[in-house]
Amino acid sequence: MNIPISEYPRVVIVGGGFAGISIAKHLLKEKLQVVLLDRHNYHTFQPLLYQVSTSGLEPDSIAYPLRKITRHSTDGYFRLTEVQRIVPEENKIVTSIGELAYDYLVLATGSRTNFFGNESIQKNAMWMKTIPQALNIRSLILENLEQAVITSDPVKRKALLNFVIAGAGPTGVELCGAIAEVRNHIVPRDFRDLDPSEMKIHLIEGLDRVLPPMSPEASKKAEKFLKDLGVEIHLNVMVQEYDGQKVTTNKEDLTFNTSTFIWAAGVSGAPVEGLNASALVDRADRYEVNVFNQVKGYENVFAIGDIALMSNEDYPKGHPMVAQPAIQQGKHLAKNLKRILKGEKMEPFVYNDKGTMATVGRNKAVVDLGKLKFGGFFAWFIWMFIHLYFLVGFRNRLITFFNWVYNYVNFDKAARLIIRPFKSNKENLEVDQKKV
Repeated sequence: MNIPISEYPRVVIVGGGFAGISIAKHLLKEKLQVVLLDRHNYHTFQPLLYQVSTSGLEPDSIAYPLRKITRHSTDGYFRLTEVQRIVPEENKIVTSIGELAYDYLVLATGSRTNFFGNESIQKNAMWMKTIPQALNIRSLILENLEQAVITSDPVKRKALLNFVIAGAGPTGVELCGAIAEVRNHIVPRDFRDLDPSEMKIHLIEGLDRVLPPMSPEASKKAEKFLKDLGVEIHLNVMVQEYDGQKVTTNKEDLTFNTSTFIWAAGVSGAPVEGLNASALVDRADRYEVNVFNQVKGYENVFAIGDIALMSNEDYPKGHPMVAQPAIQQGKHLAKNLKRILKGEKMEPFVYNDKGTMATVGRNKAVVDLGKLKFGGFFAWFIWMFIHLYFLVGFRNRLITFFNWVYNYVNFDKAARLIIRPFKSNKENLEVDQKKV
């Protein structure tokens, strides 16, 4: 792996997501050797993946090179690799490019799509956890529109113009809003020989309201916004199967013939082999950690972000698998590692919930900030400001802001390009499901 021996303790960070870059940034100036590992050479700002998949942004707007994080450090390194196994009894990890010893190991491997054991959905549905997958969705949407223009078969055209999204969390809601804007603003101008009313958007949710993690007020407003955009919402409906052509649900009279089925109904942790099975929480595939983010049964192995399950009275099932807990845990663990080096006691992590928000298209968003709950244009403005602020890198903020202004003024989505033909999940199945 060609990492030099250092006089300082070595901290190995696995994963360049929100948690990984948060702790790396706060440790790189300390008397530590910091090694950041990831199977991609960039950080992905996942909250805006849906805009890449619906032609609102180009992928480089939400990606940031991981080497830029370590380049100003004299003892900080990045390696492009896949971690295959942890050997805790020897304090080392095994990767696709070699082995590496550690003094402290930080697992920030994030999450992966959870299909709840449904093989037909895993095999045939689209999902959106990485930039390549978002580009696949973009290509599929645009290719289906192009095919709908030239087909003379009304049944085939209906399937091509039927868009079905499972999961009414923030990802599903934001996807539906963005696809609806494509139908309402792009199709009438770019595809004049298509009737936009033929393009149907269906949102399926197993619970009794959209945005279940948010307040009932936010759910009610989001549902109204979606219906105003022409999205058809199906609540208390469970998807049972998707064979590549038809979505079957638990209601016999509710099936969908579609060429575009997007699964946004859940995630689970992405663990690495090697730690005791007792450290993993069943079904969630997340490492059980204490208040210091130490993995159960280990003193020098830590987990932060989506992969960490720290349960307490306020969060019996662990913290939400979103950006803020990951960022805060990364920052806090960096402080605790500094305390360890000074011979001081670690301090417990306390999550500061800064609120939840979701956008539902142009001028429409919902925000929960403690007891303050609101929606509409002001919420949409707050949503844009927060997402711009947390984007990594000035260039990314500038490009994203310019694209948003252009899209807003022109009712346009400039990135509607089929750069590469869509490839089915049968060909790319392993991409999302790797451990790291």
